[in-house]
Amino acid sequence: MSTAPSHPDLRLAVTTRAETFERLRERLAPHGIAVDHVRPDERVLRVAGGGEPETAADAEAETEFDGFDAGWVYPSRLMEGAVVDARLGVPWVNGKDAVLASRNKAGALATLADAGLPVPATRLVSNPADDEAVLAAADEIGYPLVVKPNSTTRGVGVAKVTDPDSLLGVTDYLDLVHDYRATGDKSYLLQEFLPAATDYRVMVLDGAYAGAVERRLPEAALAEGKWKHNVHRGAVAEGVDLPESARRLAERAAETLGVPLLGVDLLESDGRLVVSETNARPTIDAAEKYREGFDADLAALVRRTAAQ
Repeated sequence: MSTAPSHPDLRLAVTTRAETFERLRERLAPHGIAVDHVRPDERVLRVAGGGEPETAADAEAETEFDGFDAGWVYPSRLMEGAVVDARLGVPWVNGKDAVLASRNKAGALATLADAGLPVPATRLVSNPADDEAVLAAADEIGYPLVVKPNSTTRGVGVAKVTDPDSLLGVTDYLDLVHDYRATGDKSYLLQEFLPAATDYRVMVLDGAYAGAVERRLPEAALAEGKWKHNVHRGAVAEGVDLPESARRLAERAAETLGVPLLGVDLLESDGRLVVSETNARPTIDAAEKYREGFDADLAALVRRTAAQ
């Protein structure tokens, strides 16, 4: 296991404690970068005033955002993120604009499509919308189709529908659910379903292909009728060596959106290769799933960010 140098010369703030945090801490340490957590949500954040700290915990909270040189990815909850951003006062590897550009699935796909990149047939529904308009949009795409919230991640709320009744049943639930808690976004997508698609997650770092995984469901899961190739729902991600055409497509997606560190989801089905989604808050995976030198290049990006 990698160990930190005695005197790291740069400190990176990370607002998640998931797998990415531990992997960044271990893999950036040899490059002189210390990784520490700052908690942006589900807590009380001091904004201004209120007198002197009364306890040791209060005093620690007053200084928890001090001493950082850069931030990893802007917090997903924008209201809390604004306070954390102000307290840290540092540039982010993927800043607010990058996070918003990617998290808005419809906006990202529209931008990519206008740039000539292949994407699935998609409609954005600004909820609530008339049933007749939703059904007409579905007819344009054709059944079966996928319904997905516009701003969620990890496959949350994604459903496949095969007919108008099941479609309206899903949209009824979306009406009941209202806002996704991290964004307040009520919109959702209708998207063509690509049968038997091969699902790739490609990492693009500083505009260059950095590695890829193929996400596969176990045979038993496929036999049960599952179809979502999502690691958080039981799929397995295995490192793959993509052809040049797929690498270039992912690089063009990152270039078009202007995001320094981007996960690009590609689907390959019946000879078509399309960009299905992008993720500006990508999980950092096991080292063997990236090209040689990835950690050093990632450290260089963090250092360049801190120097802004």
